[in-house]
Amino acid sequence: FDSLPPAHYKETMNTILVWMQQSETKLSMPQVAVAEYEIMEQRLREFKALQSSLQEQQKGLNYLSTTVEDLSRRAPAEVSQSYRSEVEVVLGRWKKLSAQLAEHCQKLEERLTKLQRFQNDIKTLKKWMAEVDVFLKEEWPALGDSEALEKQLEQC
Repeated sequence: FDSLPPAHYKETMNTILVWMQQSETKLSMPQVAVAEYEIMEQRLREFKALQSSLQEQQKGLNYLSTTVEDLSRRAPAEVSQSYRSEVEVVLGRWKKLSAQLAEHCQKLEERLTKLQRFQNDIKTLKKWMAEVDVFLKEEWPALGDSEALEKQLEQC
């Protein structure tokens, strides 16, 4: 019985494996080009929530690692090696998932910044176009009115 991990080990392992599978599924959803700021913000909130959840699950991962280390001291080599291999696979997936999540958040934050800048530029351009439209619809000064012509030339 010394070579078997506690029941909590299996529960924790199953919980982490299920969580990782769900998270990997969320991250593997195809990234679509979205030009709506609110949708992109919502997606970023989902990724941030996933990052928080990742940090909460870290305790369980630490527990698995320490339990396997304790087990390897008192269990036969074959048994401890099989548990070590199992935890190494989980740690590898965890590391990949964590990196993927951080990358998705960073890219989305960059895209949100660019979209915000683009939307601001569009507003500025529309305002300028409206001003130009008003200017173009103004009445042209008479040909003999050189002062008015000079003023209009400056505006152009």
